[in-house]
Amino acid sequence: MSKYIDLKNVSKTFVSKRGVHEVVKNVNFTVDENELLVIFGPGQCGKTTLLNLIAGLEPISEGEITVAGKKVEKAGPARGVVYQKTALFPWMTVMGNVSYGPTSCGKKKVDSHEIAQHYIDLVGLSGFEKSFPNQLSGGMAQRVGIARAYANQPAVLLMDEPFGHLDAQTRYLMQEELIRVWEQEKRTIIFVTNNIEEAIYLADRIIVITNCPTTVKGEYQIRLPRPRVYTDPDFLKLRAEISDFVDKSI
Repeated sequence: MSKYIDLKNVSKTFVSKRGVHEVVKNVNFTVDENELLVIFGPGQCGKTTLLNLIAGLEPISEGEITVAGKKVEKAGPARGVVYQKTALFPWMTVMGNVSYGPTSCGKKKVDSHEIAQHYIDLVGLSGFEKSFPNQLSGGMAQRVGIARAYANQPAVLLMDEPFGHLDAQTRYLMQEELIRVWEQEKRTIIFVTNNIEEAIYLADRIIVITNCPTTVKGEYQIRLPRPRVYTDPDFLKLRAEISDFVDKSI
């Protein structure tokens, strides 16, 4: 695999009436093409800001981020973002929401619907094309969000705690679904979470970050075979190891 995303000495500082607030400090890491990388850290530590920098939604204060060798300077369709709150258009059906991106990029309606149908089927929502967001469960809404992101056919998916508001059972199911979709249609994914079990279940590799200002504290290559089982002794051993490392880092 090749290094697809590269963060070099990345920092982000916000200036307000209250003063200067450094949120991201000298972050360095790379992401391989088609890798599922998890950024794991405590709540309110700057994970979302870091993801927004990679997406190009926030300007970098210092350093550089490149994707496929090109410097990130603004948001673009090559990097799709899935947030915890799906922000689906409430007046649009599932089909309307998923086909919106391709249509906005100039594709004909028939082609946009064909693309959307493929990803609606892929995330297991066949038969719900005409449903509106208020008719969907939380898990189904997140499936629409994932399908919508895939429909734009980005090279990179940035996922900001997308399952954080779901109940435990639905969260497990969505983790399984994400792996299934990713294995079927590979993308480079950066997944942000503050849940250690979720991090280990999903990741090819975990980047552990510190409390604000965010810096990289450590890295774990996850070599457990998939599908992973939460109660597997090797899973639990790794969970204990990372938990101990994080506790000592705080």
